Amino acid sequence: MTALHAGGCRCGAVRFEAAAEPVHVSYCHCADCRHASGAPVSAFVGFPADAVSFGGEAPRAYINGPVTRSFCASCGSPIAYADSRIGETIYFMLGAMDAPQDYRPTLHAYVREQLPFLHMPDGLPRHVKSSVTRDEDPADGTPS
Repeated sequence: MTALHAGGCRCGAVRFEAAAEPVHVSYCHCADCRHASGAPVSAFVGFPADAVSFGGEAPRAYINGPVTRSFCASCGSPIAYADSRIGETIYFMLGAMDAPQDYRPTLHAYVREQLPFLHMPDGLPRHVKSSVTRDEDPADGTPS
């Protein structure tokens, strides 16, 4: 794998790379991301899905309606998030990137769910809900 943007899980079984520049880098404070990551806040870097390739073992997936969260079956590391309502983008966990310091978040999403003790005075834009427009959920017809 020689792409500029690469990463993988903790044990190295799952590897991925993106052959395009990131389209989105953000923090997410929603409860779903907290549960999926085990952290008080998550950070993601998004790439066009058609520019992403995987190597090594295929990640496992947990699918909940339009949302798919992938993880390593061997070490359990969270890998990525995808949502069919927001287009063809794969959002990798920033911590799964080989060089996470190269991806500076540009905003905060779901700050209405931010934990009250978590203070991040970085001056970035803060979105009460999602920072990405979602289409209607194909499963139940309700917008998010």
